[in-house]
Amino acid sequence: MPWLNSLKIALAEKNIENINTLIEELPKFETLEEMNEAQYLFKEVAVLLHSLKSETQNSMQQIKKNLTFLRSTEMKAESTLDIKS
Repeated sequence: MPWLNSLKIALAEKNIENINTLIEELPKFETLEEMNEAQYLFKEVAVLLHSLKSETQNSMQQIKKNLTFLRSTEMKAESTLDIKS
């Protein structure tokens, strides 16, 4: 079935947009074998999404640490008020 092959390719490429499109266009499966294969691929999609979510979370935490570090090393501008004039 071409739909299953397309989902396999999208999974291999980690192409979330294609996966979403394919899930929205879910066909009717004609055999039990196709249903089982689709079920397995859906489980793999869930694993991929969980993995990408963890990667994104780790990246965001690293960015936050980097920003904190950069802010702590910024030179503080001395504010001077010239009241002698």
